[in-house]
Amino acid sequence: MTRQASVAVVGAGSWGTTVASMVARRTPTTIWARRPEVAEEIASEHTNEAYLPDRVLDPGLRATAALDEAVGEADVVVMAVPSHGFREVLEQAAPHLRPWIPVISLSKGLERGTRARMTQVISEVLPGHPAGVLAGPNLAREILDGYAAAALVAMPDLRVAAALQEIFRSTLFRVYTGTDVCGAEIAGALKNVFAIAAGMAAGLGTGDNTLALVISRCLAELTRLGVAMGGKRHTFAGLAGMGDLLATCMSPQSRNRRVGLELARGRSLEEVTGEMTMVAEGVRTSRVVMELAAEHGVEVPIAHEVHMVINEGRTPEEAFRGLMRRRPTTELAAG
Repeated sequence: MTRQASVAVVGAGSWGTTVASMVARRTPTTIWARRPEVAEEIASEHTNEAYLPDRVLDPGLRATAALDEAVGEADVVVMAVPSHGFREVLEQAAPHLRPWIPVISLSKGLERGTRARMTQVISEVLPGHPAGVLAGPNLAREILDGYAAAALVAMPDLRVAAALQEIFRSTLFRVYTGTDVCGAEIAGALKNVFAIAAGMAAGLGTGDNTLALVISRCLAELTRLGVAMGGKRHTFAGLAGMGDLLATCMSPQSRNRRVGLELARGRSLEEVTGEMTMVAEGVRTSRVVMELAAEHGVEVPIAHEVHMVINEGRTPEEAFRGLMRRRPTTELAAG
């Protein structure tokens, strides 16, 4: 009889907890929570009220606040830590990991300072470990509520991706495989910035036509920059690209959309983010996107306006007027 793979999920935010609960239905799974009281709640009450209120988790999911206990015997490690703390937690886990096991990122951000993707961080901290990403239009609460969803698991080796596909998939959670790790990660990081733009548009009272315009042009910018950075064009038209962008730009559950929405209503960034229990990655990524666009010579006017609002004091109204003054070129060109 083949032994079931043991999975460790590092990070007990909404998405990490959701993935851990899903995987626990198929294979032994342990989740690590930084706070002991959260680990105790997951283990004993099968809930995580701080991040997933009124949702029940799989009773087979184990939880601990001891990182070595979570990852020490794991066959697969899933990193669900926000980008700003990703490297630190991974370095703490590194001495306890078994050799060569795959490490999968759920984080949708870029490391500030280095501008590294999370799989690049994994490769630096854990050389020799296969590094990949799980990405797609995945709103945690809907998945726990039983709505159908899908994601892409991208690994450099398609055979490893296929093995992980069996761990993550369920009847209502379809998992597709691919090898474009770079494209999937870039799409996941950049779409958060564009979701802030969509939120600002909604907060300014624009109509559905305007929102469709904004999202379409966001996808064009995301694709241009993503391809320039090494991603494959088809990835940006798929689940990790357009799929995730649509969900994050349109859903009231989106933290980044909420940031844009509240800014357009006249609230300060400090007020909005101060009320949030989870990180809105687009706030941190907005400046990084501009650095990458400059480095690769790619024009990203919508991302530029988001950056100006987040980091330079421009109002959403000024940003919107600035975009509408731009003269359109051909549809596939910048602008």
